[in-house]
Amino acid sequence: MAVIALAGCSGAPGVTTSALALLLSWPLEAGRRMILAECDPDGGAVLHGLLQGTLGDRYGLRNLSVAARRGEFSEAFWRQLIDLSSEEGQQESPRDRLLLPGLTDPAQSASLGQVWKVLAQMFRGIEAESGHDVLIDLGRRGAFGPCGVLAEQADATFVVVRNTLRCLQAAEGRVRALEERVGDVGVLMVNEGPYPAGEVQRVLQVPVIATLPYAPKDARVLSDGAEQPRHFTRSPLMKAARTGSALLVQRAAMRRARLDPRGARAAGGEVSRAR
Repeated sequence: MAVIALAGCSGAPGVTTSALALLLSWPLEAGRRMILAECDPDGGAVLHGLLQGTLGDRYGLRNLSVAARRGEFSEAFWRQLIDLSSEEGQQESPRDRLLLPGLTDPAQSASLGQVWKVLAQMFRGIEAESGHDVLIDLGRRGAFGPCGVLAEQADATFVVVRNTLRCLQAAEGRVRALEERVGDVGVLMVNEGPYPAGEVQRVLQVPVIATLPYAPKDARVLSDGAEQPRHFTRSPLMKAARTGSALLVQRAAMRRARLDPRGARAAGGEVSRAR
């Protein structure tokens, strides 16, 4: 049960593709939901990527600004979610893996204003009251500026980094800036380049928490709606995403316990009584 933010940097790290892989492979217990929110101020990619424009632009973040002004934010939020549970052969009950699509035009971000803060509170409430997990896709620059409050309120923030020289050089400044804003951060590494996780940790001075393989063919299923190869859900990318999701949640829980030990003990007690 966590709110986790993913941020990127220059060097084409693939934040949204990684987030979708995590969403579709996230291990869910009965009654739990996983929500992926595209909160990149430069615009979302899933509506016209994975979903190939089949739903138009009827859903998404842009519709929440009007609802917030009318005091109807909570009701409107759930109406804007798209069910991806049936994607990739998922077998759980409907509406377990949900997507809040992002902006269709970067200019729309100017109208959100206070919506980012309300959204951050909404995510915290969903996690605390319902026990659902929330994954926030902040894109390459969304961890800064007004929507940076989403990273500040998350249980943990991870920078998606490819282990190439170009991306590592770009990531150094991004990691330092994020540490100043949200405290400690971790790395979700896309294994495209020659540098092992230990070297990436040494350069960036933050831990590599999980690693995804560089798999362009499988990634295009998620990024561009390409035809699925056989056994896609058992591909190295999706297997690694399942493993990675558990590691990200573990890291988020450890960080929450360190920052709020009394709250963590209380949550542990609730879990014990629920068993």
